[in-house]
Amino acid sequence: MGKPTGFMEFDRQDVVYRDPNERIGDWDEFLVQINDDTLKTQGARCMDCGIPFCHTGEIVERMATGCPVNNLIPEWNHLIYQGKWQDALDRLHLTNNFPEFTGRVCPAPCEGSCVLGINDPPVTIKNIERSIIDRGFAEGWVTPRIPQNRSGKTVAVVGSGPAGLACADELNQAGHTVTVYERADRIGGLLMYGIPNMKLDKGIVDRRVQLLADEGIEFKTGVEIGTHISADELKSKHDAIVLCVGATQARDLKIPGRTASGIHFAMDYLRGSTSSLLGSDDAPINAKGKKVVVIGGGDTGTDCIGTAIRQGCESVVNLEIVTRPPEERADSNPWPQWPVVFRTDYGHAEAKAKFGEDPRMFAVETVEFLADQEFNVTGLKTCMVDWKLQRPGIAPFSPIEGTEQDIEADLIFLALGFLGPESFVAETFGLQCDGRSNILASQSDYCTSVPGIFAAGDCRRGQSLVVWAIREGRETAAACDQYLNAMATA
Repeated sequence: MGKPTGFMEFDRQDVVYRDPNERIGDWDEFLVQINDDTLKTQGARCMDCGIPFCHTGEIVERMATGCPVNNLIPEWNHLIYQGKWQDALDRLHLTNNFPEFTGRVCPAPCEGSCVLGINDPPVTIKNIERSIIDRGFAEGWVTPRIPQNRSGKTVAVVGSGPAGLACADELNQAGHTVTVYERADRIGGLLMYGIPNMKLDKGIVDRRVQLLADEGIEFKTGVEIGTHISADELKSKHDAIVLCVGATQARDLKIPGRTASGIHFAMDYLRGSTSSLLGSDDAPINAKGKKVVVIGGGDTGTDCIGTAIRQGCESVVNLEIVTRPPEERADSNPWPQWPVVFRTDYGHAEAKAKFGEDPRMFAVETVEFLADQEFNVTGLKTCMVDWKLQRPGIAPFSPIEGTEQDIEADLIFLALGFLGPESFVAETFGLQCDGRSNILASQSDYCTSVPGIFAAGDCRRGQSLVVWAIREGRETAAACDQYLNAMATA
């Protein structure tokens, strides 16, 4: 490495955010760019370890370890230390189609598996990744790569989230003619409407989409399969179809009072907020002056908190059914697994800055929604739960008597994750599904039960990370390319 003793000499420089009290007043990105000298020393912390687990991208006991797209992290850390930014960008693009997305929204499983992280804070990999690609665009190094030869084969990619865009990019570069179909009015899927602007500026998404269009990919928005175009018509137009439709069927909370007005799925709320920012005439759900409760943690729950605060909510509470994670790794959660530890995300920090306390309540179950005579939601009933006392066949926890509590609310957002793709997709194409309602497709070739139709991303593997979607998009493109090449030589 550029400086073999760097990890002993330099401390970790965490990602820098704008002050919470400042950033909640706008919808601009909250990240702050770190200067080149600091990034150089951060790259120098990379250890030259014998086996760099940071880029393994494996699953160990159902937990991710390392980077799913197998980024060549030690290599570009070394290049940044040497000041070779363009070379670092070339290394980064070898494995990751969209580092400007992952460098902002990925939770960085690479850092959780960093060898340095066994005893010290890990290398700030994610921040270096984002800085490399941002520098690349700023310097004009990222330019259209237009394929010189075309195969004569056409592919339809259905869905324009990270899996669909990665798959389309790879297939286009392989020389095939690619058309991406998206039912929304803008390209980007989850990247456009599922992640708030302050976390991923939509101009950054549009910039990459324009680059892909310049490279020859055709994008068609406002097209829903089965409504605007039939499966048979799609099959007749294309030699192969890749389904990257995501896992958009939200998990519900079917308890008494669920039909009261003012209870919404988190993604409906986030989608409407971003659509409004982009100039849509649709009236979004507005939290201004409202008492907000977000049920469910994770990125989506945090995004709801940050959005509600920017809209001017009166208060915000975040309920999580799980117990509060420990400050340090538990013995049952060894390295190189992703460390399940207590973290404060941007939305939690903003809530604390505005309201004086962390909004989260752990080990809390919601048992009933409360409403007034007009059936508008007024709050919810909760109780604490004990995860050491299971209820076989019912739940892995038990309610604790005497801990019942009513919480006031004018708006409640359900951020409980997703069950899988909407069923009409598989039905339209006559595809088999697995036991979790995901489209059945082997990870070896990503081919569904119908030849010539492939599936990638959340619709195949279930709700997951953007970086896993990119990996599946890339691998599916390779399998589809092999299929098309075999067709040409048959």
